[in-house]
Amino acid sequence: MNIIIENVNIVDSRKTEYGKIVIENGIIVDPSSISEDMDYEIIDGRGLTALPSFADTHTHFREPGFEYKETLETGSKAAARGGYTSVLLMGNTNPPCSSSKVINKVINKGKEIGLVEILQAGTISDGIKGESLDHLDDVRTATSFITDDGKGVMNDKLMYDAMNYARENGLIVVSHAEDHYFSDTDMRLAENLMTFRDIDLCRITGARLHLAHVSTVEAVERIIAAKEEGLPVTFEVTPHHIFGDSSLVYRVNPPLREQKDIDAIIEAIREGYVDSIGTDHAPHTAEDKKNGSPGISGIETSFPICYTVLVRQNGITLNELSRIMSENPSRILGLNKGLIEEGYEGDIVLVETDTEYEIDSSQFVSKGKNTPFDGRKVFGKVMMTIKHGNIVYKGADYDSRQAL
Repeated sequence: MNIIIENVNIVDSRKTEYGKIVIENGIIVDPSSISEDMDYEIIDGRGLTALPSFADTHTHFREPGFEYKETLETGSKAAARGGYTSVLLMGNTNPPCSSSKVINKVINKGKEIGLVEILQAGTISDGIKGESLDHLDDVRTATSFITDDGKGVMNDKLMYDAMNYARENGLIVVSHAEDHYFSDTDMRLAENLMTFRDIDLCRITGARLHLAHVSTVEAVERIIAAKEEGLPVTFEVTPHHIFGDSSLVYRVNPPLREQKDIDAIIEAIREGYVDSIGTDHAPHTAEDKKNGSPGISGIETSFPICYTVLVRQNGITLNELSRIMSENPSRILGLNKGLIEEGYEGDIVLVETDTEYEIDSSQFVSKGKNTPFDGRKVFGKVMMTIKHGNIVYKGADYDSRQAL
């Protein structure tokens, strides 16, 4: 589709300007090159800000096997409502994503739905059992990412072998850093010890390592040191680990931390060390949540939480927020997205940043309504999401604005 977005504030990690965006055949083109031979849908961006749509380095859509929690369709709709057009799904499904057959089935169904670009991670160990890597020759034909997210890899030698394999075959290892020997007694130590181990294995093997849902000051400091050493390490932080602390009783893994940890994460973002926001969108039924399932349904609230805490409360620029929600995660995922520049895919999100409103989980389109932030006041509402030049989400608030 061909689209012109007019009268809009344009922000990405590299610029802030006012003007128009032109998308032809799904690709951003020079606004001066508008063709009289083409039909364009005109979008009025008055009072709105256009950002590159968001890319999520860590999410769960639960299919196959747990469709009662979420499906690829409901997860895609939730992502689009949250301003996301690209997601990396974790492999702890049923069956687990331990074969190219399962991985390709997810990817192909995502293409049929067509709302967001779905990338599916394979599992590090076969069946997420922590025992064998024999499946990886098959898995690598379908994906560039491997992770045992939800469990982590306890066996040091297996992780060493997996990272060697990843380096030799161009894969990225996504680490769920949790030492299970400490999970019941000290979740801080559980995260830190496994983070330290995986960084050491990265140093030894040279594999590309992406550390998921980093939440402690100690882990942040060690990762920054690894980056300064020049190791091929990237890391993500979640919106909920900057919006809620341990005084909020809500089960998530890793748990909500202390204010010192939040401060360390925000400072690392300010200094440019954090690579991406990973929502760790983890939808559950009310019954499963009541029975102790860890996780937050967070892909629809990611931008308002990050915008409110980082930009409005801590003075981080919207350009920097775009860097960690759009440019960097798109680069990590190997996508031609994340900037509003000629030649990039026409994936755009229009947001309204001036009006305060309350999070209302009853309005989530995700099956998962599980959030501790219901009723919390935030700024930054997603009004429209465009993927490859096609409108995949338009909120009622956008239509009501246009009627004024």
